[in-house]
This record gives sequence, C-alpha cells and structure tokens, in this order.
Amino acid sequence: MNRITNCFKKIKNEKRKALVVFITAGDPDLEETKSILDVIDDSGADIIELGVPFSDPLADGPIIQAASLRSLKSGTTLKKIISLVQEIRKTRDLPIVLMTSFNPVFVYGEQQFVKDAVFVGVDGVIIPDLPPEEAAEFSVYAEKKGLDVIHLLAPTSPDERIRMVAKKGRGFIYYISLTGTTGVRVQLAEGLGDKVASIKQSSDIPVLIGFGISNPDLAREATKFSDGVIVGSAVVKLIESNSDPIQRNKKLTEFISSIKQAISDPR
Repeated sequence: MNRITNCFKKIKNEKRKALVVFITAGDPDLEETKSILDVIDDSGADIIELGVPFSDPLADGPIIQAASLRSLKSGTTLKKIISLVQEIRKTRDLPIVLMTSFNPVFVYGEQQFVKDAVFVGVDGVIIPDLPPEEAAEFSVYAEKKGLDVIHLLAPTSPDERIRMVAKKGRGFIYYISLTGTTGVRVQLAEGLGDKVASIKQSSDIPVLIGFGISNPDLAREATKFSDGVIVGSAVVKLIESNSDPIQRNKKLTEFISSIKQAISDPR
C-alpha cells in the first residue's frame, strides 16, 4: 500500500473526512514552497497537492493562473519540483500528489517522469488533459511502479465515463463540483450530493470534492456526502496576499485549521 491508500485507511478508521490542500509549487519560489508545505502539514492537511506551473493552463481560474505565472518567472520546472519533493521527504511523510498538464510530462519523458517521481516519494499524479481513454499505457506503467493516476469527474460526466473512472482510477476520484474553472465560490452547485452518491455507487475508492471550496461552511457541507474536500484557490490567494512569511504562515495555519475543524464537526 502506498501513502495515499494508507492515508485513507487511517481516515476511515478514525471515522472522519479527508482534507487535501493544493498549492502552486514555486509560488513565490521553491524554497518558500517547502516552508509553506511544512505549515500546511502541521495545520492538519492529510494530502498535499503540488501544482506544476504551465504557460497554457486548462481548468485553472485567474488566481491559480497568476500563481503559475509567478512560479514560472521564478524559474520553476518539473525537474526542480521533483527535486523539491526529494528534499521534503527528508522531514515529511504526508502523501504528495502532483497536478500537471500533460505537456511537461511528455517533454520530461513519460516513463522517466514516473521513475523519478516514485523514486523521490511522489504518491500520485493528476493530469487533467490526459483522459482515461488516452491514458492506458501511461496508467499501466505508473501502476506498475506504484504511482497512483488520479482521474477527474465533473457534473457533465456521463454514466459511461463514471464507470470507466471507477474502474481505472487509483488513490481517489477528484470530483469537480461545478463546470468552469477553479476559483473561490460562495455556494455549492445544486444537485451535488446526488451526483456524488451516484459515483460512489460505482466506485470503491474515495470521492473528494474540489473547485470552489473556499471556507469552512462549504467544506462542512461538501463532506456531508463526500469522503473529503480539496481546497486550492483560497489557499493560493492567501499566499499571494501575505508576502511576509510570518504573517502568511499564521494566516495559513488559521485557515487550514478552520477547514479541518469544520469537516470534523458534522453539525
């Protein structure tokens, strides 16, 4: 069992919900990313999702697009992020997932990427523009090496796609709570609970909700019918808004702790 599987096994035994926190690697720079990750881990996140910056983002809203641009300007590359994970693993054991467009993986070399990622301690990868229909060869090799390929589902996903992801997905299913791009929202989409329930009927792996989870109330509501939440844009915005590391880390601790508390409290 890899770290992701063990993490969800522990969460299930503790009868609670998972908190995944997304940040853009290299924003504001890779050294600060390590410091930020330490704070996120200490604040109660179960899994960290490191975004790989790319010049032509797919589903990222303006907040994460801006973070990716800042990261690219600071010289961040996929190889440097993999080296960062190796450094992180000297002191941290929480599951690490990379979220990336396929282009950086293709340029890196698909098999070499998988080998290097697993070697340094990456546990999973999310590639939004590599759908399961086109990911067979990559997924087989990744599974062989112990890297979870995590697939996404959306409100527009037909039943056939849901069954396919339920069968081929590893780690957890990333359910996009709404159509459109990432960003901060003030309410959950209508019918979200029914959609997640239908996915869980087809899948034995955890279903987590992402996109738009921006405050404790939304996180609490989402975990009433899911296995956990993924919080991204709100965290990235907080990092951008607090350039002083001491103030930033304080704000991060407060925010992530508040989300953690909310999803631990069923009221």
